[in-house]
Parts: sequence; C-alpha cells; structure tokens
Amino acid sequence: MALCLSACGREPSSAGTDAAAAAPAQPGGAVTLYTTREPGLVQPLLDAFTAETGTRVDTVFVRDGLAERLRAEGERSPADVLMTVDTGNLLDLVDAGLTQPIASPVLDQAIPAHLRDPQGQWYALSLRDRILYVDNDLALDGFAYEDLAKPEWKGRVCIRSGQHPYNTSLIAAMIAHQGEAATEQWLRGVKANLARKAAGGDREVARDILGGICDIGIANAYYVGRMKNAEPGSEQHQWGEAIKVVRPVFAGAPDGGTHVNISGAAVARHAPNRDNAVRLLEYLVSDQAQSLYARANYEYPVKAGVELDPVVASFGPLKVDPLPLAEIARHRRQASELVDRVGFDQ
Repeated sequence: MALCLSACGREPSSAGTDAAAAAPAQPGGAVTLYTTREPGLVQPLLDAFTAETGTRVDTVFVRDGLAERLRAEGERSPADVLMTVDTGNLLDLVDAGLTQPIASPVLDQAIPAHLRDPQGQWYALSLRDRILYVDNDLALDGFAYEDLAKPEWKGRVCIRSGQHPYNTSLIAAMIAHQGEAATEQWLRGVKANLARKAAGGDREVARDILGGICDIGIANAYYVGRMKNAEPGSEQHQWGEAIKVVRPVFAGAPDGGTHVNISGAAVARHAPNRDNAVRLLEYLVSDQAQSLYARANYEYPVKAGVELDPVVASFGPLKVDPLPLAEIARHRRQASELVDRVGFDQ
C-alpha cells in the first residue's frame, strides 16, 4: 500500500545471477519503502516483488525532508529501504548516518562498481543519461560536452537552470574530469551560447527546438521516451518528434563516456526488516524488474543485457562515463558555486 506524506503526482539471465534464484524469498512478511519518487512510478515493480515473494511492500512517499524525517524517527523508524534519485541525495543520507552497509553478491554482480558504494551503503537501480537533443534537420553525429562552449553554437543552445541537480551533476563531472578552472571557462562559454535564459524543464528544451528558438540542448534521455510515447497529436508528442538524440562524451577522458545520474536505494540504518530490505534490492536488479523499470519509466537499466524500451533502444548503445559516481558527487558544492559565480541562470 502507498501513503502520501506530501504532494503526490509530481515528477509525474541466468539462474546464477537472477535475484530470485540467488536469494529465495521467505513467504509473507513485509518491508517498508520510503521513497522520494511518486509511488506510481515504481508500484508495478513492487507488485511484482510481492507476487514473486509473498512479501508485502508498504510504501511511504516523502517528497521533501527525507533525512529530517528519518532523524526525527530515530531507532523507532519503520523504514527499511530508502529510494531516491541523484547520487548526491544518496550520499547525503550516508553522510548523515541514516543508512547501513550490506554485503550482497547479487547486487555486486548486477551493478558495475562505479555505480554503487564500495562499502555497500547505496546502489544504483537505473540510469538517467544526460544527452543532447538535436533538431531533426541538423546533421550532427558525434558530440562532446565540451563542444557546447564552441563559438559555432552561439545563440543556438537551450538548457534548464544550472542549479538544477541534473545540471550540477553534469558540471561536477566536468570538474572531476577537467578541473575547476577549465570548467569555469567552459561554463562561461556555454552561457554565451544560450539562445534564451537557462530555465524551464528538460521537455521545454525540445519544445523550444521545435519552436526554432534553439538547435540543440542538454536534457535527460528518459523524457524523450515519455514525449515520443505521448498521445499522437499532443504537444509533447510533437516536441518529441521534432528532435533526435545524440549521446555526448567527455572529450578529455581517455575512456570517454556519457554522463549519467541515477535512481538508487539504500537500506535504512534502523531497518526492522533488514533481510526483506536486502531481498527487495536484489529483486530490483533482477532481469524481470529491470525490464519492467526500463519500460515503465524509459530510464536505462543498470544491469547489462536487459531488454530496453523500443524508443530508448533507438538511441543506440550507451557507454557510461566510467568515473565513479561518488567521485563526481564530491564536486557538487563546487559546481553549484560555479553556476552562481558565472551568473549562469541570470
């Protein structure tokens, strides 16, 4: 069952590796999930977990103040699993002492090392690649994030606020790759190339490309899935049909890949149902759950070899930037300060 504590409706294998085979669930029991994601986005997975294991999932939606709530509840907290988006949010929970480490060969085998905590404090469950939206009429194949600052794109770039977590994460990754001084120069170049103020959301980037305001923009890939699968003739469907996707890489990195952020989860420090909590996390990286997740939310599976949504598959292979997410997240504060220093959102 799901309980809303804040405004809901926002944001709108082999047997050896499959979670169900590796960690058979005990029938019955319960597990409590605290999530900052609208329950409807993950409910199909939770229902499938209950059907598979007989374990009930009680879902509590906490739109804001997850850490504050956990601190207030203390040892009496019923929370078993904490689910949120953005690596930084997970690290904040870890730093606040609100999670506990777990050891799971199932999770370690399914999730690449740079997409989980080395001490087992948190795990990525799906990927949100930060890509380039491109006008359909523009001949453009390869692209580097660094290219956004090139003079040829002056007055042709759209992007949402630099202070949005999606963008501070990207800027933090640039700092990790290039250093703060080079990133400041790059960010000033991107600002000089903006076609309009950095504002709105990712879908508005596609809208403004259709409207002729800009030719390219940075946004998350999963919104393209939502737009292209929207009702034919609707505004959002038109926005999605006006663009194509190019996955940028970091030009300065030897093994350059596309920047990703995540949705992920951790086991709560005082989890009263710890075994079921681990079992739920293991289920969420099973082939079945990863496929359900990918098709429901158009996010990229964290586990290799899982069938993709057809729209997401049409974007081509995703080569993820191999820099550990924890390393990127260490530069979040620098990234935010840099956005203000260059007046990116002004």
